[in-house]
Amino acid sequence: MISAAQVIALVGGEKTTGRTLSSDLDIARLVRDGLPVDVIDHLLELQVISQAEVDRIVAPPKVLAERRRKKCLTPEQSGRVIRIARIIADAMETFRSREKALTWLRRPSKALEDEAPLDLLDTEEGARLVEHLLGRIAHGLAA
Repeated sequence: MISAAQVIALVGGEKTTGRTLSSDLDIARLVRDGLPVDVIDHLLELQVISQAEVDRIVAPPKVLAERRRKKCLTPEQSGRVIRIARIIADAMETFRSREKALTWLRRPSKALEDEAPLDLLDTEEGARLVEHLLGRIAHGLAA
């Protein structure tokens, strides 16, 4: 199970969010209020997601440009960003390697009918499938 601390670290913590975060409830409240756009920049700087993936999963470039002017994401966009961070943290824990996790997230999977796990993160249902698959891998079940 991924801890709130792992997700908070990926999104940059207090430095990036402007808030003290220590729990899943803090994350939920932050999503409701809208994450600062700087969180996306932090994920890009960490090189755990590309700009093309942000454009595809979080919001298209024109929409993000508008959100940059407003300095924060919508709750829906914020939820997508947290979903991405949660799955990346889960994959890094499962594979015990940042590189292996990021490779796995981008590689089409037979268990997902040849879709890359990262491509499914635009919906909550897709993210659940990816989380389930990571759970199977973590427990040594055929994936």
